[in-house]
Amino acid sequence: MYDKKMKQAGPQSRTPEQALAALMRLCARAEKSSGDALRLMARWGVPEEARRTVLERLVREKFIDDGRYAGAFVREKTRLGGWGAYKIRSALVAKGVDRTVIETALAEYGDSGTERLGQLLARRRRQSKPGEEPCKTKARLVRYGISLGYDYGTVLEEVEKTMNDEEDDR
Repeated sequence: MYDKKMKQAGPQSRTPEQALAALMRLCARAEKSSGDALRLMARWGVPEEARRTVLERLVREKFIDDGRYAGAFVREKTRLGGWGAYKIRSALVAKGVDRTVIETALAEYGDSGTERLGQLLARRRRQSKPGEEPCKTKARLVRYGISLGYDYGTVLEEVEKTMNDEEDDR
């Protein structure tokens, strides 16, 4: 068992052909961005020039499509994670996706993320301690909304709605 872990821990060296085959298998199972593919090939020790050639072939054969990847990423992170545009944008930039592709994917999804933000804030509000001062609750909710990647104005608006809805329920 020790030897198996040691082999996995070391850098793997692959030829461009091996890298292409491995990336085709990976991309057939899950969406990958071009940045993901380049990072993997760098880790595998594939020369820079060969990385570009392999990536071009993967894109040409539709194994990698950054637009498709960004769209799936935006849908997943907004629906399941409740992420806002700022957090999604920075994550996609870190993945090596072009900014115009990111903006297109965010524009296609629209503004329905604010509804999800309202749900998340309401749930977080219900978890607050009984008797907590409203200003502390509000500050905690604002920090939470901003940590999800929403802009301050949207967070403040949704927090106000959540706080007002809670007061109306009493």
